[in-house]
Amino acid sequence: MRKKLVAGNWKMHMDWNESMTFLSEFVAKESSEAWGDVDVLIAPPFPYLRHFVEFTANARSAVKVGAQNCATEEAGAYTGEVSAKMLASLGVPSVILGHSERRSLYGEDAKVVGQKVRKALEAGLQPIFCCGESLEERENNVTEERLRQQLEESVLDLDSSEFEKLVIAYEPVWAIGTGKTATPEQAQETHAFIRQLINDRYGAALAQSIRILYGGSVKPGNAKELFAQPDIDGGLVGGASLKVDDFAEIVRCAF
Repeated sequence: MRKKLVAGNWKMHMDWNESMTFLSEFVAKESSEAWGDVDVLIAPPFPYLRHFVEFTANARSAVKVGAQNCATEEAGAYTGEVSAKMLASLGVPSVILGHSERRSLYGEDAKVVGQKVRKALEAGLQPIFCCGESLEERENNVTEERLRQQLEESVLDLDSSEFEKLVIAYEPVWAIGTGKTATPEQAQETHAFIRQLINDRYGAALAQSIRILYGGSVKPGNAKELFAQPDIDGGLVGGASLKVDDFAEIVRCAF
C-alpha cells in the first residue's frame, strides 16, 4: 500500500511574516488531528528553508520540508544558484524538479532536468520529478507521447536503485493556475500510463511502489475524488497550499 503524499509548492509567494504565521497555524492543526496516515510536505521559497526545518523539528511535526529547485552543478561560479548538496546540508529531504514553470520560463530541457535529478540523488535528496503536457498536446492527442519522451529523456535511464527513490508528479500544464482540472477519469488514465511505463522499464514491483502525484489545480473541492483513484497517490498543490484551511482540508482528503 502506497502512503499518500500531499506536497505544497509555494512558488514565489509569502513574505517572512506570512510564511511563519502559516506554518505556526498549520502545525497547530496537525497536532490536533491525526495526520499520521499521510505524508505532508511544504516547499517554501529558498530563504525560509532552514527555519522551516528547525521549526518543524522543534515542534515535533511530521511535516517535511522540500525545495523548489536545485542546480545542475555541485559548486562553482554560478551566481544565484543553489546546489543539491547545500540543500542536504540544511536538512532538506526533497526537491521539486522539472516543474513546468522551470521548463517554460527558464528553458530547462530534459537534459537539464535529468542532470538535476542525478545531483539530487547524489546528495541524498528525494527528487519529485514533474512531467506533463500542454493544452495543445492534449488537444492533439499526444499526451502519452509527450510523457513518454519526458520520462525517457530524463529519468528512465536511472538504475532501479536510483529510480525507486523518486516521486513522480503528473502536472497537466493546461490545468496549472487556470482553474481547470483533469477529470478524475482523465487523471487516472494518465497516471496508469505513467505507471505502465515504469513497469515496462523496471518491473511490476517497483512500478507499484512508486508514488505518482496529481498536480493540476488540486483544491478541497476535487481532492477527495482525485485521491480515490487507484493510481493517484496524492497531490502536488499550488495555490491551495497557500491557505491554511484549504491545504489542511486537502490533507484530510488523502486519509
